[in-house]
This record gives sequence, C-alpha cells and structure tokens, in this order.
Amino acid sequence: MKKMNYQNVKGTQDYLPESESIRRNIRRTLEDVFIQYGCQPLETPILNYTELLASKYGGGAEILEEMYTLTDRGERDLALRYDLTIPFAKVAAMNPTLKMPFKRYEIGKVFRDGPIKTGRLREFTQCDVDIVGVDSQIAEAELMMMALDAFDKLRLKVNIQYNNRKLLTGVLELFGVEEANINKTVLILDKLEKIGVNAVIGELNELWLSGESIRLVRKFLTDENNTNFSYFESLSVQNEKVKQGLQELKELKSYLDYLDISEQCVFNPFLARGLEIYTGTVYEVFLTDQFITSSIGSGGRYDNAIGGLMGTDETFSTVGISFGLDVIYTAMSVAGASRKSGKEIDYYIIPLGTQKEALLVSKFLRNKGYKAEVEMGNKKISKALERANKEKIRNVIIIGENEVKNNQFKVKNMLLGEEIVEPFPFL
Repeated sequence: MKKMNYQNVKGTQDYLPESESIRRNIRRTLEDVFIQYGCQPLETPILNYTELLASKYGGGAEILEEMYTLTDRGERDLALRYDLTIPFAKVAAMNPTLKMPFKRYEIGKVFRDGPIKTGRLREFTQCDVDIVGVDSQIAEAELMMMALDAFDKLRLKVNIQYNNRKLLTGVLELFGVEEANINKTVLILDKLEKIGVNAVIGELNELWLSGESIRLVRKFLTDENNTNFSYFESLSVQNEKVKQGLQELKELKSYLDYLDISEQCVFNPFLARGLEIYTGTVYEVFLTDQFITSSIGSGGRYDNAIGGLMGTDETFSTVGISFGLDVIYTAMSVAGASRKSGKEIDYYIIPLGTQKEALLVSKFLRNKGYKAEVEMGNKKISKALERANKEKIRNVIIIGENEVKNNQFKVKNMLLGEEIVEPFPFL
C-alpha cells in the first residue's frame, strides 16, 4: 500500500495545544479590546467571487498575484479571500440600512500564495476593526489608541508610524512624477527603511522618471526637516492633495497630543502602505525592540471602496486596522512572553477505581463554573501527581474506595502542599 503524503501543505501549520492555547489567548485579548471600544462582531465568507476580490478597490496587483483562485461545479470563477477588508466593504455595500457610524470587528483566516517568512504563512489569521461613517480623524486616532491598548495588554512594546497618501502623492505630483508612475513610485518609497536611499533611487531610475524628478525625490528623502509638518507648508500652497493631507495630519496629531500618545506615534513621510485602496491616513505598528522588523499591525483610510463596489461615485468614509495573529504569536514566542503558567484547568481528578464517581465530581465542579479534567489513562497515583506537577496544575482531587465509602474526596493544593477533605455535596 502506497504511503500517503500526510505532510502539511507548504505555508500552512498545525498548532499543538500549548501553542494554540497561546494563540487563543491572543485572540481573546484582542477581541476583549475590540468589544471594549464598542465594535460589533461580523463574519464574512472565505469563498468569494474572483471579480470582487480582483476589483480596483481590492489589494492591488501585488496581492492579486498571490490570490488563490478556483472554479466550482457551475464553472463560476471563485477565490479565497486574501484579507478581511474587501469582504467587509461588500457587506457594507449590500446593507445600506446599517446604522452609521458602524464599527465592526472580525477575526478569521485569509490566504495568500506568497513568499513565506517569519510570522507570515500562506494561511494566516487576521484580526480587523473597521469604522464606516466618520469623516473626522477621530476615527484614526481611536484605532491607533486601540492598537496601543491591545499591545499593552499583550505585553508587547510597540510604536506606530503614520502618514497620509494624499500628502505623499501630492508631493510626487509637484516633483513631476507622471500619474502612471505615481503608485509605482509610492511602492518604491515604501521600501526606504529596508533598502536605503541609494537603492530606492536606483529603482526609481528604472521607471524612467525625469532627471529633475529624481533629483527632487532624492532631496526629499535626505532633507533633515522632512519629518516636520512645516516642511510641507509651502508645498501645500501649490498642490491641493498636499494641502488636504497636511490638514488631516495636523488634525490627527492634535488628537494624539491630547491623548498623550504622540511619543508612541511617529510621522513617517515615506510610509505608503502599498495597497492602492488607501485614500488618506495610513499607519503601521512595529515592535520597538525590532525582534521582528516587519509590521505586526497596519491599516488606513479607504473612502472609495464601498461606493466603488456599489458602482457609484459616492464616497463612504471608512477607516480600518488589521492585526496579524500569527506574527503577534511569533513575536511573543521570540520575546519569551508566551510561556504558559500551567495547564488551564482548575481541578485534576484522579480516580482510584472510581471512574463513575470521578465523572460525577467533575460534573458538579463544571456546573459551578470550574474547569475540571478527569484522568482517564488509569495512571498510578504517583504518575498522576507527577503529571500534575509537570503541568503546574494547582488542585488535584483524589477519589478512592475509602473516599466513596465515607462520602468524601480529598483536594490537594499542589502549590502549597496542603490537603483538605471535602464531603460529596450531592450525596
């Protein structure tokens, strides 16, 4: 008989109980924060029409190359979702009666047939929050504050870099970059921190930008004042996009200052979030200790997506943020922050030939809200206690024939070494 290939598909991973317990705690922590901020739960299908995900309001050419596509029995062109953003925009477009502002969260699997790296597989989990119906930068400020709160609860130190796509594209227009090359130039500038100025200029030369445009971009990249809003004041007089982008950044900064989180939120004039969907403020979350250099959360404003899917020119003010559960898990593992304190049960019940009574005790404890596990492997008491110590289980209940005869059971506190006798409360 031929041996079956039971290995994981490349880019996918199994998570055994210890790892999955940590991942579950990350999910619970994020979800608790989302709910605390008034977000409502939402779930969207993994399977979508290819046309929807491939629209110009989707992830752009780079992500579309990584999209998993398939056909069903009716020969319809389908695809697995590569993020949670476009499926959400579809929901908003299909449900015009949603009460605005509408704040939702969703935690779910997404799929991309892309390069595999630390914290990024081909099947991974995103944790998203989106707000529809808020024009003001208060929406961005709240999401950035929420991100800092979430990572504080996860005990990860982070900072947030932010920029505005209007500002950046307006500056490039002033530098003479042709419209057809704007998005390509934005993607190259987004690599600045990874590859440096000279490499960025080298890639820009391959776009056949004019010599004057290259000179102005280089000057922009190397100017020491480019992280100050004042640098863009004179440019805002010359270009409407720069003017709007600068106004939005100033408004956002006023919120960040008032909330006293400006030190953790840094303006980066070259941050672009390469996706074409973004129309305004964009941001990325990074670990301050650089254990992982890529972002562990990101998002921005995308006002054109919902209206575009509806086939209208109407804009719907929409801003979102996404946290990568897998990369957060990797960051916590690398930082050593993911070590468990012990098995997540309150009582470990060891029957000594008293399986039925043990199940009855476990039923009683679970009805009281405790987490209880019955030893079902017929371990000797010494081996069972050894397991309890190894897994740092706090309370062990031992039930033997004498305990049953006397209508009682023993509760041993493994941390304190104390033992007490309790009556069977239901007998």
